[in-house]
Amino acid sequence: MAEKLIGLSPDLIIHPGETLKEMLEDKEMSQRELAIRTSVTEPYISNIVKGKKPISVSFAKKLEYALGVDASFWINLQSNYEKELADYEELNEISSEEINILQKIKKLTDYAKEIGLIASDIEGSLLVIEWRKLLNISKLTHISEISQLGAYRLSSSDNIEADILFTWLRIIDLITKSQQLDVELNIELLKEKLHLIRALTFEDIETIHIKLKEYLAECGIKFAIVKHFTGAPVQGVIKKDSDGTLSLIMTLRRKFADVFWFTFFHEIGHIINGDIKDRLIDYEGVENETEIKADKFAADFLIDPIIYKKLVKSGDFSLSTIKELCEKMKIPSFILIGRLQREKHIEYHCFSDEKVRYELDEIERRQVQSNCC
Repeated sequence: MAEKLIGLSPDLIIHPGETLKEMLEDKEMSQRELAIRTSVTEPYISNIVKGKKPISVSFAKKLEYALGVDASFWINLQSNYEKELADYEELNEISSEEINILQKIKKLTDYAKEIGLIASDIEGSLLVIEWRKLLNISKLTHISEISQLGAYRLSSSDNIEADILFTWLRIIDLITKSQQLDVELNIELLKEKLHLIRALTFEDIETIHIKLKEYLAECGIKFAIVKHFTGAPVQGVIKKDSDGTLSLIMTLRRKFADVFWFTFFHEIGHIINGDIKDRLIDYEGVENETEIKADKFAADFLIDPIIYKKLVKSGDFSLSTIKELCEKMKIPSFILIGRLQREKHIEYHCFSDEKVRYELDEIERRQVQSNCC
């Protein structure tokens, strides 16, 4: 059953018949006379004046002759009335199910407001309407149906909330859509820039975000780092765009720098391996041949596989040895430490002082500024 919400007042929605009535009074013309002038019946005029019948396009043309007022005036008056009436009905026929979905995506709403996608003062039923527009659906209850189709198909993970994931994916689409590139995807140029990109592992996250956007844009790839949300356990998303570019979106889900860089080059591996047909959503914990190949690309590009194999075989995981090898490979120590931890060669608490965490605060601040400009 629909839960009634406060919307527009129906008293403020004026039927064009009211305007016609006032005009007839000003001209001291009776409804009977207008009926004769326009070749319709008197009850026909009466029903329009009483708001029971619309002004059709053909009748608007007849009014143009009879009253000397252009037909477009009456057509626009009728169109505006119908639009306002539809808005009223829409605002007052929002179901309790949609309100429940609005509550589920509250954190995403806050994020959308932070980055300027939704005005900060929109609340209640108007917020439901705003999300319908942003998500391109007539009812929020349709999300679960669309989520199983095509590029939005969900993983089988129990950690996924369809409403949250679908909304999050739409937000990142809107973020990257605002980026305009002059070049199409260039895989060969991307390969040439990889070592330049790897050098960014020594920089802070703000510089990394700026430089990655710059380098990838030259290769025809739109890039953004966005906030992650419980219910959308996504490491990265890669999407083909209609302008010949790709969009690569990443999260700082685990915050540790080694995880970020392994995930980044994992996504680059997908691009270079030609895995992107339309949209690739990298869910956490998914394993298949495609993901394994992307993992291998990331691992081997970040850490020389021969050096790593010798290190594991030696069993010497002292900090001095790790730093010496990292200096030789020109990577930060946290990259090698992180891999040794993930592959259980050392405990996760080992060398915790060497680990680096990335925070999203500064990136979000800049995102707000860029969206508001």
